[in-house]
Amino acid sequence: MKISKKFTAVALIAAMALIAGCGGGEKKAAPAGGEKKVTLKLAAQLPASHWLVKNMDSLKTKVAAKTNNTVEIQISAAGATFKDKNMNDAIVSGALDMGLNTVGRWAQVIPAMNVFDVPFLFPSYEQIDKAIDGGVGKMLGDELQKKGVRPLIWADYGFVQFANNKKLCKTPADFEGMKIRGYSKYSAETIKAIGASSTTMSSGEVYMAIKNGTLDGQISGTPAMISRKMYEVHKYLTITNNASPEFIVAMNEKSFQKLSANQQKALLEAAQEVRDDIRKQAKTEDLKANDEMKKNGCELYYMTPEDIKVWQAKTKPVWDLFIKENGEVGKKLIEMCTK
Repeated sequence: MKISKKFTAVALIAAMALIAGCGGGEKKAAPAGGEKKVTLKLAAQLPASHWLVKNMDSLKTKVAAKTNNTVEIQISAAGATFKDKNMNDAIVSGALDMGLNTVGRWAQVIPAMNVFDVPFLFPSYEQIDKAIDGGVGKMLGDELQKKGVRPLIWADYGFVQFANNKKLCKTPADFEGMKIRGYSKYSAETIKAIGASSTTMSSGEVYMAIKNGTLDGQISGTPAMISRKMYEVHKYLTITNNASPEFIVAMNEKSFQKLSANQQKALLEAAQEVRDDIRKQAKTEDLKANDEMKKNGCELYYMTPEDIKVWQAKTKPVWDLFIKENGEVGKKLIEMCTK
């Protein structure tokens, strides 16, 4: 009996030591670096095959590497969770952590965002980035911050072109009477200025609208046309480079503040690297997509310097409208973009 009690006591002490050594089952090992693991959800309307969305994959990879896998970005493309129409509301409310969306959609919240859709404002890809870095990005970004949204990346989309399935258009007059899809308010104003009628719809709906004859054409970037196989329903493409609808990778500020200081730093560093990669790719992707449209049967027309003057004169009322609707802010933005 005595031996049994002694054995029991020893066994109990050994068991307690084992439990203590294992942390009593109450403490769990922290992730590498001692950071709390966070999952961020990012939505995009563009297809997964679009080069901008592929750069979101790069952002995901870079953030994971820089945070020792404590921050995971889950990407939902092609409007699977949020379409471009409701994405921004979800970011503002916190229902969505991050989103890749065009400034045309953000202009519904901050009207001055429409500056990127003012026709023929930017003569080159380089000028777009100079304008953003020269104050335009901060000026508009500050307004987003007031809405509880942080702009992580100003993502160059490249220039937009006119595509249609009626005829090869060389002048604004050639588009008169056509039904053209615009992606924003000022793209719609540009369409009206050249004598066509404008319809605004989600980019994912355009293919069937063209195919069914509801629309005659659209304004869009050619990489997006390739991603959505628009060459199957478009016959003609007019290369105008008339606007550059910048995209923004925007983040709900509360979601950003949930990250530790180290995680925030890593996310911002990764975002900067991806932004630089996007800037290098924009022109290349545009030119490649233009060639792809041609290879797939589209007839292309490239505007001459003389053509551009005609288009600028025809669409000048859109500049005037932007300044009228945005006052001194609009005037200052135009000056920043053109100097």
